[in-house]
Amino acid sequence: MASIAINLITKNPGKLLAAKNAFGKYGISINQINKEFPEIQADTSLEIAKYTAIQAAKEFKMPMIREDHSMIINALGIPGPYTSFIEKRLSAEKLLEILKTQKDRSGYMEVATVYAEPNGFTLEYTYKVPIYFENKINIPDPKNGWSGIIRLANETRALTEYPEEERVNIWNKNYISIAEFLIKNKEKY
Repeated sequence: MASIAINLITKNPGKLLAAKNAFGKYGISINQINKEFPEIQADTSLEIAKYTAIQAAKEFKMPMIREDHSMIINALGIPGPYTSFIEKRLSAEKLLEILKTQKDRSGYMEVATVYAEPNGFTLEYTYKVPIYFENKINIPDPKNGWSGIIRLANETRALTEYPEEERVNIWNKNYISIAEFLIKNKEKY
């Protein structure tokens, strides 16, 4: 039996780590696709991931996976994919000022992952990771904007206070679902 390899479109080391963790458990290797694809503007991470996965599968003529994360701040009601744009322009300090006026300091990360084949077949997975916004910046992170004020709902530490490796299992659920599909249908792959 030939081994299975999957193509992942990402330049994000955290997404690559989560994918390797998930697929590695099933003996599936990862080919990182480093190519830039235009990221469409859409109201959901699923739309963004699906568009890119389909375009890449057609271009490379092989199955592709694309994941998109977005953050939703419940009190502000901004669609998640637009939060990244805002985070680049609004400091953690300014966000804390805005959130002082809000009773609800909760939100969630939406994690959307799409597996696409050149023939148009897709698998689409989405889940939410509950988060909470702190009252102060725990450890500033100039590269990752707000991560010093965000903590996972059941955690006591902000995202900047512990390494990515400790929370990889939070981000790899969709990859596991795709791996299980590939293993179940391994005669095709």
